[in-house]
Amino acid sequence: MPDRIFMPLMGLIAAALIALSLVWPQGQGDRSWGPFGHMPVQQTPEMKAKIQREKDAAARRDEAAKKAVEAVSQMPSAAPR
Repeated sequence: MPDRIFMPLMGLIAAALIALSLVWPQGQGDRSWGPFGHMPVQQTPEMKAKIQREKDAAARRDEAAKKAVEAVSQMPSAAPR
């Protein structure tokens, strides 16, 4: 393919991809500006509450596991020598 056709074609494709990246997809971060964006799901009050509940449950499970390991390590060995 001659460079006279290839290079302008690549420039158009690059410009189209840059334009597309400005409007879609938004991703997981902050809200996009103007008419393009919407509030990310992670920033809605319902999702924030759900994330906090999951963090609290994970912390409780972690603490319970640590207590169980500590209790097992404190038990005397039952195997005779």
